[in-house]
Amino acid sequence: MPVTVSSTQNGGLAQKHGVEAGDKIISINGNEINDILDYRFYETDRRLQILLEKSDGGRREITVRKGQYDSLGVECGTYLMDRQRSCRNKCVFCFIDQLPKGMRKSLYFKDDDDRLSFLFGNYITLTNIDEREIERIIKMRISPVNISVHTTNPELRVKMMKNPHAGEALRFIKMLADGGISLNCQIVLCPEWNDGAELDRTLHDLTALCPAVQSVAVVPVGLTKHREGLEKLRMFSSDECGKVIDQIEKFGDMCVEKFGSRIVYPSDEFYLNAGREIRGEEFYEDYAQLENGVGMVSLLMSEFLSATDDEPGNDGHYRASIACGTSIAPILKKLLDPAQKKWHNANWKVYPIVNHFFGERITVSGLITGHDLIEQLREQPLGDRLLISSSMLDSSGEVFLDDLTLEDVQKELRIPVSVVRSDGYELLDALLGK
Repeated sequence: MPVTVSSTQNGGLAQKHGVEAGDKIISINGNEINDILDYRFYETDRRLQILLEKSDGGRREITVRKGQYDSLGVECGTYLMDRQRSCRNKCVFCFIDQLPKGMRKSLYFKDDDDRLSFLFGNYITLTNIDEREIERIIKMRISPVNISVHTTNPELRVKMMKNPHAGEALRFIKMLADGGISLNCQIVLCPEWNDGAELDRTLHDLTALCPAVQSVAVVPVGLTKHREGLEKLRMFSSDECGKVIDQIEKFGDMCVEKFGSRIVYPSDEFYLNAGREIRGEEFYEDYAQLENGVGMVSLLMSEFLSATDDEPGNDGHYRASIACGTSIAPILKKLLDPAQKKWHNANWKVYPIVNHFFGERITVSGLITGHDLIEQLREQPLGDRLLISSSMLDSSGEVFLDDLTLEDVQKELRIPVSVVRSDGYELLDALLGK
């Protein structure tokens, strides 16, 4: 469907050529315009023949001459210039299916849109597109594409994703690789489903597509307490996490020898749950999978220690607290030890927050709610300020998953709350009240 113009920029090229709100852009230089990708790709030409359909149904063609990267100045009703594509799968491990009722509507939307993979780094399953879309991605050189693979066994993928087309969609991975598109892959690992020999198969199949496949992240399934009526799944035990790490690292060692890059990585959760030492910076190379929690702890530790070395100590009385998930708490406490020796009058505390909202099996900071913060910290000595991770809040930086706001938490705890990104330098600055 053609895209409909909702407004034009004052003084912009579109407005100067008579484009109005309500006009539909049929084509640019003979190419159909259906969404943001079409529009952005064909808009870069220096000479544009634009076919419009006016609000009265009549058609008009305009010619625009412009700089290659000059914008036409057109706005549409949605960012994608089209409706966002929702997920057609019913994955056995889907986190959204494990959300309690009564949360804001937007949290229940399952995204599976290849356009958002390119624009924002979202991961897609490839079950929502056809060959024509794959050909468009290759033609436009949309790269990299982030893919939720989970398994390369077609029958198992159908079973795990509860979509009869999930297995046949695997062929799109090879089509993209053959078309020169770079791929980052994700595997949500479930005990007794896609682990063990199945994981070996998946890693072998994906790395056979190198160098197109740039990285593969393996993350453990996350289970909340709200799983009524869902498939029976369990978490990995500590010992099992250790075995998964050994399996993936062995495969990664082979990749280093064969390709000069590790390619496949366990997420930080496996190391934390197994009680293993976090790997150093060199292990994670260029940190290609930070968004999947691969190397995030290693990078934070490295940055914080460098910041501690760079910053001159003093006799200041700094009082602050950090609220975080139970899995990262021991790491943060260990990080603060050398800092407390340098700022010996500082009083810094780390409070692990047990996740009562989603269940105690959820141990990451990003899923902590405002209510859990208030209930567990209300009677605690917090110092002059409380530090929390930015991952606890929505994109506005204001709202927790349970709809409490940052202001609500500050009011209840009667203390300023500093929101800190996963950045070691920023963390030290916040502890020092900068």
